[in-house]
Amino acid sequence: MILSDFDLINYIKSERLKIIPFSDDIVRENGLDLRIGDEICVLSEINDVLDPYDPYVNITKFYRCFKADEFIFEPRKIYLATTVEYVKVPPELMAFVELRSTFARMGLSIPPTIIDGGFEGQITIEIHTSTFPIKIKKNTRFLHVVFSKVTTPIQKPYAGRYQGQKGVNLPKLPVQ
Repeated sequence: MILSDFDLINYIKSERLKIIPFSDDIVRENGLDLRIGDEICVLSEINDVLDPYDPYVNITKFYRCFKADEFIFEPRKIYLATTVEYVKVPPELMAFVELRSTFARMGLSIPPTIIDGGFEGQITIEIHTSTFPIKIKKNTRFLHVVFSKVTTPIQKPYAGRYQGQKGVNLPKLPVQ
């Protein structure tokens, strides 16, 4: 069952679903629009092999990260970005993350992304860019998040490596 704006407002008012900071203008008909934050990382163009099984790999050499009030997303690149909002999802909900259609129509895309019940943190999102540069300012409503009620509360809520994340989180290695 997908939650409507009415359901979402009730979950937020009861503090079972937390969105920090919260603003009424992010509530849409059947989801919440989350805003892009002030930090992004772009995959570096290097020829070194990234071994995701190596516990000593220096992951930061594979990314260039920076903060700004606006970003130019260069063509044919992969970026990681973060949301302004910190979310806390109760165990009876999960969420599907989509790109707002305006940005998809510009040629941006994101892979299928799910927020698990029990997750809390800012959302790190992978963005694949278009064939031309696109400027996006921080605090722009960028993602549309659709919340769904699971048939029964999750018995083992999310407790993974990205729990409580703030800002852009690079891959945590080694893979498990």
